[in-house]
Amino acid sequence: MKTKPTLEKITPNFGSSLLVKKHVQFLKKNKAFWHFHPEIEIVYVNKGKGKRHIGNHISYFNNSQLVLIGSNLPHLGFMDRLTTNGSETLIQFKPEFLGDLFFKIPEMAAIDQLFERAKKGIRFNIEIKKRIGAKIEELEDLEGADRIISFLEILKELARTNDYTILNANGFAFETQPQDSSKIDIIFKHINENFNRHISLEGVSDLVSMTVPAFCRFFKKTTSKTFTKLVNEYRVVHATKLLSESQTSITDICFECGFNNFSHFNKLFKEFTGKSASKYRSEMLNLVQ
Repeated sequence: MKTKPTLEKITPNFGSSLLVKKHVQFLKKNKAFWHFHPEIEIVYVNKGKGKRHIGNHISYFNNSQLVLIGSNLPHLGFMDRLTTNGSETLIQFKPEFLGDLFFKIPEMAAIDQLFERAKKGIRFNIEIKKRIGAKIEELEDLEGADRIISFLEILKELARTNDYTILNANGFAFETQPQDSSKIDIIFKHINENFNRHISLEGVSDLVSMTVPAFCRFFKKTTSKTFTKLVNEYRVVHATKLLSESQTSITDICFECGFNNFSHFNKLFKEFTGKSASKYRSEMLNLVQ
């Protein structure tokens, strides 16, 4: 019997419709936690770095990020995150937290459309991130009507801006496709711990007690990608981290990330990022977020 990804139950503090949490330190967690919740989630990191895996999107962020994760969009909580003298602010709320019809009135149409876009995951870019980051952090210190009014201002800004990127553009229909979250948990944990060496299909299939053909069908149905493609994307994401953080040669990074062929690494890196590894490194050195 297949089950959906783990449903995470979120409970705001007594007397509040929003859950606002601020983390000054991130703990390094290796345990895969493939989950979803009906609440919409805003994550703002003012100084930090890590990997994000939202739906079928995986990427690396350095210095800061502002993302909006929509209702029931599965995401993984096992990616390493680390603050560098900064913090993460997390806001979670149900789409109907102000009543079933509040965001359906004409004046709220733009925010209602924002919630719809959020089902594919949104990463907000530099300009909007700088403009409203402080407002998001201030929410933790506000109470009652002040918190709600300020939060509506934030939503208005997010709904108006064009300064964003859709993360999960191909969609990830977990709401309607039953999945086995325990198997996904095991598979992603195995990738996380072994991506820098050869991972055999036979080995990973055995881990979840499936034949190779059954595993391949299950994985493709679950992630919309082949197992090999996702592992290679994971390796490329790790390569982007090393390229931006270290002076290690590109050849050494290729092998450190689990590739055993430099030309194959170059080809996949360009397919996934749209640029060569050397160009990516030079752009990252010039990037100020």
